[in-house]
This record gives sequence, C-alpha cells and structure tokens, in this order.
Amino acid sequence: MSATVPTPPVLLLNAAQIAALMPVADAIPVMSDMFAALAREQIHLPLRQIVRPPQALGAKGMLGMMPAFLSATASGMPVYGAKVGTFFPGNSALGRDPHQGCVLLMSGETGELLAVMNAAEITGIRTAAVTGLATGLLARHDAGRLALIGAGHQAHWHLAALAAARPLHHVRVASRSLETAQAFVDREQPNYGFALEAAHSVEAAVRDADIVVTVTNATDPVLRADWIAPGTHVNLVGSSTPRHREADTALMARAQLFVDRRESTMNESGDYLAAAAEGRIGPADLLAELGELVVRAHPGRTDTEALTLFKSLGMGAQDVALAAALYQRAQAAGAGTHVAL
Repeated sequence: MSATVPTPPVLLLNAAQIAALMPVADAIPVMSDMFAALAREQIHLPLRQIVRPPQALGAKGMLGMMPAFLSATASGMPVYGAKVGTFFPGNSALGRDPHQGCVLLMSGETGELLAVMNAAEITGIRTAAVTGLATGLLARHDAGRLALIGAGHQAHWHLAALAAARPLHHVRVASRSLETAQAFVDREQPNYGFALEAAHSVEAAVRDADIVVTVTNATDPVLRADWIAPGTHVNLVGSSTPRHREADTALMARAQLFVDRRESTMNESGDYLAAAAEGRIGPADLLAELGELVVRAHPGRTDTEALTLFKSLGMGAQDVALAAALYQRAQAAGAGTHVAL
C-alpha cells in the first residue's frame, strides 16, 4: 500500500500582508486579465448565493458565498476558490468594514486547500481595481475632476484606484455629513499631490466632475441625472443587492450602460431592476461587459459628450483571481504564515 502524500501547508494572509503584497494599482492588470479570461469563457462563475435569515430570528447582516473556477491564472495553474463573507451595513458606524470573511483558494489539479486570506482587504482592493479598470476604459482621456460619493472603507481604495486610472487634479468628497467627508479628506490628503475637498452635498460634488464614483450603502438613489454633465463617466459601486440603489431611473435611462456581468446585473442590481420595472431600460441597454471592452469586442465610449455608466456588482472570480496572484507573490516573497492542517 503506497504512502499518502502529505498535504502542503496552507498559506494564511491577513489584511496587512495583503495590502503590502498588492497595492491597488498593481491589482488593476490582474483584474484586466481576469475579465479577458471571462470574456473568452475560460472561467466558470455561478451566481452568488445569499443567506438572509428571516427578521424574526433577529439575525443581523447577511452571508454570501461566491465560488469560481479559473482554468488558468498568471502562474499558469488552474484554481478553484470561493469568498465566504458577511455583509453588515451597520459596521461602518462602529468603525469596522461592512465586509467580513475569508477567501479560500484551492488547487484546480488536486483540490488541496492552498490558502485562506482576509476577505475584507481582498474585496476592497479588487472592487476598487475594477473601478479603476472601467474608468481607464470608459472615461475621457482628459478627465481629471473626481467626485467621490461615500467616505467609508471603500473610499480609501477607490481614491487610489482612480488616481492610477487618470491624472486627477481635483477631488470632491461627499458623505452623509460634511464632518465625515472632511475627516476623510484630512486623512487622505497627505498621500496625494492633487487637492481634496469636502463637499456639503452630493449635488455640489458632482456638478462639474468628469468622473463620479459612488461607494455608499444607499437604498434610495443619491445621484440624479440632471446633476451629471455630458461626457461624464459614472461608476456605481456601493449597491450590490436588488434592495439597494444609488442612481435614479433617469440616469440609468440616459447613460450608456456597461456592467461586470449581464447575468448578475439582471438578477442582483437594484439600479437596473428598478429602472427596468419602470419600463425605461432592458437587457438590450446593457451594451457590454467589462471583459468585452478589455478584449476589444466592443468599442466602449464612442462620443466625448456621451454619459457612460459602469455598474459594478462584484464576482467571485475577482476574489479568486486576486487570491491566486497574492498566493504567487507571497510564495516568491516568503510572506504570510504557513499552517499544516
């Protein structure tokens, strides 16, 4: 009887280790490669599964499971993976990230568990990197005025991603309160050579912006179509369930719409579903997925005066692709903790 080959030790990466290994700007090309693979049908990606207990049980938040199979990664290895995480909107008021959990990475050749990584840091980095990728593909080349709506955990990563995507020269930040926006500006300003300014309202922040990004927990629209100038590129990032919206129906109907994945958008996006229920948009208005822009199957923006809008929902393949890239970097650098299970 042959001896069993020992299972390799599992790599553990915490938030600080992930941040050191993968700056947001470095994650943008990782996401570009992932979306190209998705467009070429090299990724198997089921819809996310959401566990939302009945209110009668007194449960807070929700649990999400986002699995994916990538037939190849930057290192050439196939991988299975999944993000298992919770979403607790009330965490922001406690100074904690609303997203908690872990990303699991498994070999696509043997099924062995390779790594367990902090999900909140991966979620923040990959979400912002996708926004940076979309902005690089869709915003005007001379766009330099950013309106950042929301000053929570995602705002930090998104400011870094947008600064990598375009040569910003001015940023206005709006939040639920001017004090929150100003605190974010004071914290982030030393990291950048362009001016950051706290705006007293969302309208004031977006009126003359070239790029808009919303990273809120809003259930009702915070953006109105008549506030947005022609030629602007908008990224809707914060809302990720049918119950949440960040843009009014008029904005959804006016914009050229681009998405991370059509199937996800038509099942999970409150921004899309609300406008579709009013008869203002439909599946044909989803012009392209981000992967189709990456592989040049769609030209993207065709007019400098067009209003483009990217609706981001997030996919398990993003988490798994970033985890695979982190695994490769950690192995090369000798970073992280290895545990034998």
